[in-house]
Amino acid sequence: MAMHNFDIIVLGSGPGGYVGAIRATQLGMKVAIVEKDELGGVCLNRGCIPTKSLLKSAELLNDMKRCEEYGIETTTVKAHFNKVMDRSYKVAEKMSKGVSFLMQKNKITVIKGHAELQGEGAVKVISSSGTEQIINAKHIIVATGGRARSLPSVIVDEKKVITYKTALRQNTCPKKLLVIGAGAIGVEFAYFYRSMGSEVIVVEYQDQLLPIEDHEVSKELLRSFKKQKIKSFLSTTVKAVTACDEGVKVLLSGNKDQNTEELIVDQVLVAVGVQGNVENIGLEKLGITTEGSFIKVNSQYETSQKGVYAIGDVIGAPLLAHVASAEAIKCVEWISGLDVPEINYDHIPGCTYCHPQVASIGLTEKKAAEKNIDVNVGKFPFMASGKASAIGDNTGFVKKIFDKKYNQLLGVHIIGPEATELIAASSIALSHEATAESVLHTIHAHPTLSEALMEAAADGLDEAIHL
Repeated sequence: MAMHNFDIIVLGSGPGGYVGAIRATQLGMKVAIVEKDELGGVCLNRGCIPTKSLLKSAELLNDMKRCEEYGIETTTVKAHFNKVMDRSYKVAEKMSKGVSFLMQKNKITVIKGHAELQGEGAVKVISSSGTEQIINAKHIIVATGGRARSLPSVIVDEKKVITYKTALRQNTCPKKLLVIGAGAIGVEFAYFYRSMGSEVIVVEYQDQLLPIEDHEVSKELLRSFKKQKIKSFLSTTVKAVTACDEGVKVLLSGNKDQNTEELIVDQVLVAVGVQGNVENIGLEKLGITTEGSFIKVNSQYETSQKGVYAIGDVIGAPLLAHVASAEAIKCVEWISGLDVPEINYDHIPGCTYCHPQVASIGLTEKKAAEKNIDVNVGKFPFMASGKASAIGDNTGFVKKIFDKKYNQLLGVHIIGPEATELIAASSIALSHEATAESVLHTIHAHPTLSEALMEAAADGLDEAIHL
């Protein structure tokens, strides 16, 4: 068994693992990453990046179908499903190679294999061929990420009943697809497959699409999905999923009226959340505390075992790539002895890349009420935006939540064109404790979609000009 010594060993090379490794080398530490699959983790190879490639193809296809509205004539527009899929593979492959380059550039040792914690800073790495080696470090960061959560009543075979992994990489487009779960993953795939020509049904246990989003945003998305002929069953439980000669038989039951409905579809996509990859990595051996499928950590991401840390999806919500990266950076900075502030988890932006796009940060009206905060609300519809009308996409609105006493910005909720890009300005605004007045008095360029951010602030002050 070979012996190596490092300052930090990182288990996993996703957006938490590889980012933390790079930051550690910038701080002068010797770092190793252990990765059993592709560099970049799920996000880059089977998650964020390839899905955004697919969604761009869907967006372009839908725009081209409307080209006559823009005075442009074209022949029949058609999607080649395999070519759309192939493009997403190539995009992911290119990004994975980019991570490999960053590992070399930053002199990070990459060890391929499955990692198991051994205690006292030791990690056993088992290669695909079965050979073993022990590596040691002063600090170990577990960044093993997560995977699709399953339902006890639904058996996934990745053929008729699939997860995101198959939804990203299959050769044929199902004629009829049922999506269980209306979170970000569920609605993004619902939009993509509908755009590719599938008949799509979404089933959600809670009473709105995107359950964590503002209720008005979810209502607007539901209206849009109806226009796109995506059928939604809300407040509904999936009672049974069984294979049949015609495809898959799904039994649904209303949570309130208990009425049942039986549907037959070609495929079922299970998109009910994420669970942490905590199995078979030696947590039990070290007595590291877990809660459900997630590792429990303190405010500096240290586990119950001194010298062992955990970041990203493996420690639970918010299950977002940019959160994993931020946690990784904070973690290694604390390990190095830097005095840096903790992450403000109330100011984490969330993005959903369906159409219309959805993005949000901070408190919703409901959350503010739960905290007994009196608020003012400002809204501005993209219907009143000159730029939105010019680009031919004026669905949705910007909604802002302000503390009534000081007019401090507490939350921003956007549904509409380029929402996922627009949210960054509000992330900065919240981090700088902006008020309705400070946003309103910041001159925004015209004509831009971002003017809606200013106009919503004006509406919160009863000073709206364009409403």
